[in-house]
This record gives sequence, C-alpha cells and structure tokens, in this order.
Amino acid sequence: MSSIDGKWDCISKTPMGDQPSVMDLKSDGNVVTGTSTNMLGTIDVTNGKLDGNTFTWQMEMTSPFPMKLSGEVVINGDSMEGTVAAGFFGKSAMTGKRQAGSA
Repeated sequence: MSSIDGKWDCISKTPMGDQPSVMDLKSDGNVVTGTSTNMLGTIDVTNGKLDGNTFTWQMEMTSPFPMKLSGEVVINGDSMEGTVAAGFFGKSAMTGKRQAGSA
C-alpha cells in the first residue's frame, strides 16, 4: 500500500483554466480523510479510499455553485496523477506533488 499522508499541491486542468488546490490527507488503513483548499475555501474529502496505489474520493463543492466532485488518481511516491470529474464540466486531468516534509 502506498502512503498518501501529507499535504499535496494539486493542479486540476479544467475548462475554466488551471485550478490549484492543496489536499491535506490522512489514511487509516485504506480509509482516507482530509480537506482540499483553494482560493474559494476548504471542503472535506469524503468516501476516500486507497486501493493499492489508487486513491478515489468525492467532495461536495458549494461555491461558486453546488457541484459534486469525484476523483481518481494513482500515487507514485511523492506524486499523483489522474482525473477529477466535476458535474457537467466532465473529467479534467489532475496532478499533485507532496509538499516536502509533510509525509
């Protein structure tokens, strides 16, 4: 199992441009909890699961409008790569790098 604990600097390539965020994640077995913070605020990571190196999660965005987000990334050491689905915007590429010293 891959360690996912720590703070991750993430970029989602959305139709509205690159969207930076910081995910602060903690695992307990294969259950992952945490938050995602961007310029609009902080939202909770829900239904987080780590299956081998694959991390899946959901988030309920409320601003600038309500939308359910679903993500799936593969963790490779201190990097992650995958997609996040954002309602009617569809899937966008997402990458992340673990912040130094946050593991």
